[in-house]
Amino acid sequence: MDLINLKDISVSYDGKNNILENFNLKVEKGQLVSLLGPSGCGKTTTLRLVAGFIEPTKGQFIFNEKDYNKIPVHKRNFGLVFQSYALFPHLTVFDNIAFGLKMRKIDKTNVTKLVEEILELVDMKSFAKRYPKELSGGQRQRVAIGRALVINPDLLLLDEPLSNLDAKLRLKMRVEIRKLQQKLGITTLFVTHDQEECFSISDKVAVMNKGIIEQYDSPENIYSNPATEFVARFVGFENFIPLNSLGENLFEGKGSSKFKIDSSMKERENLLGTIRPDDIQILKETIEDEENILDGLVEIRTYLGKSYQYNVKTEVGTLVVNGLNDAVYKQGDKVRLYLPSSKIILV
Repeated sequence: MDLINLKDISVSYDGKNNILENFNLKVEKGQLVSLLGPSGCGKTTTLRLVAGFIEPTKGQFIFNEKDYNKIPVHKRNFGLVFQSYALFPHLTVFDNIAFGLKMRKIDKTNVTKLVEEILELVDMKSFAKRYPKELSGGQRQRVAIGRALVINPDLLLLDEPLSNLDAKLRLKMRVEIRKLQQKLGITTLFVTHDQEECFSISDKVAVMNKGIIEQYDSPENIYSNPATEFVARFVGFENFIPLNSLGENLFEGKGSSKFKIDSSMKERENLLGTIRPDDIQILKETIEDEENILDGLVEIRTYLGKSYQYNVKTEVGTLVVNGLNDAVYKQGDKVRLYLPSSKIILV
């Protein structure tokens, strides 16, 4: 069942330029969905809209089959974790987590019981009497998550919660967030600009660009089958080849190049074929295929540690190719490239 349904949403801060335009998003109950994209794409605006901090200029926000457009923030039972954590410096860990319960006028006995349960859940029981300044970044984040969870929210909203942590702690904490989310079965919206971060913990990912969703799919499908050039570039595809269809899964590029491609988009023209640098093979011997072969000239070689990366000039343009260390090519060497039909994606 869809818990969240954003229908034809538009948002403008100045009344003229829309940050979101005809934006649609559905999230099923119990899912962790990430909003992924570069700065300015509208992902935080989407989260603020759901939280109730801003109203849409057009469209509907339906939550649990109810219209939430006019429901104020304090009446939305949503837990929110900010990028800065926003803990109260003068309150202990216990009191920070208890704050939302006290605002709801929960009796003292129940407050103590609920806070102790959450402290146990986020592994902060031994830090209950400490103040935020006495905690590490990861510990402060746990407190912020605990404060959001203690009210038993209908929805958890996370706005770049890991961006202030170092790389090692980010890796640890994203696993902790996923474990908590799955244990509680709480529907979660997670905003990030980090591809690896969101792919590792999400059920579905919405890749956003200039206020629209370019692709909404599982992390695996977005990584393997990007739907647009923007998504492909965002998830690491670097080589783009203009193509026209010749029918029967056969395409032509510039010059005399022809490519067989395993694709259901064969009837369309003016497509782009894209392939990752790791998937292009530098041939050491001749093969029978006439298609998917390009002659090239090495322009630049870069050492990556486990492999070398080459910029190879071909008739379809300069391609980025990652080659193994078992054969090393230098600037000016002629090479033959093989682009497997199963590795070329049409966007």
